[in-house]
Amino acid sequence: MSLRINDIAPDFTADTTQGPIRFHDWIGDQWAVLFSHPKDFTPVCTTELGTMAGLEQQFAQRGTKIIGLSVDPVDSHARWVVDIEETQGHRPNYPMIGDPELKVAKLYNMLPADEPGTSEGRTPANNATVRSVFVIGPDKRIKLQLTYPMTTGRNFDEILRVLDSMQLTAKHKVATPANWQPGDDVIITAAVSNEEAEKTFPGYKTIKPYLRTTPQPK
Repeated sequence: MSLRINDIAPDFTADTTQGPIRFHDWIGDQWAVLFSHPKDFTPVCTTELGTMAGLEQQFAQRGTKIIGLSVDPVDSHARWVVDIEETQGHRPNYPMIGDPELKVAKLYNMLPADEPGTSEGRTPANNATVRSVFVIGPDKRIKLQLTYPMTTGRNFDEILRVLDSMQLTAKHKVATPANWQPGDDVIITAAVSNEEAEKTFPGYKTIKPYLRTTPQPK
């Protein structure tokens, strides 16, 4: 079954580098970013895990937990962490899910449900689609999902930008325009009448009847 925006993120239990978890319980009342990898000791993924380790505090400031996944056992992850810290200068202190039976990869539709076997003997090419990012809200619903090719490292600054937008628009009746950055003007949603906009967003600008802008709410 495919997953879509606003679907409930499938719950699961799994072993991680920080012990066993039940995913929904681990999220609690925070936001979460789940990002997956096709194999341990792969070059692009090594840079990504190190980058996320360096950004972990920025995610925490946004009330967001991060968790990695790779279709290899947890003991392999533990060895990989040494390389990540050595080459990237940051040690992942967030949990990394072991998925040697491919259960979570299949649950999140990153591999076909009928995919045979385990992680044993598989190559990154076999698991090429296990390079997804899921942003999940406190309501346990999927807010964003992205899948990248193996040869293109993910832009986690963009994930932070989108997270800022989603958290802002969850609190206010606004949307963010193309290439928006925190602090830029935002768009008043169509659900807000002009009368309500005058009260809530005094001084807003009407560019077109359907395109009204206002400074970012505090």
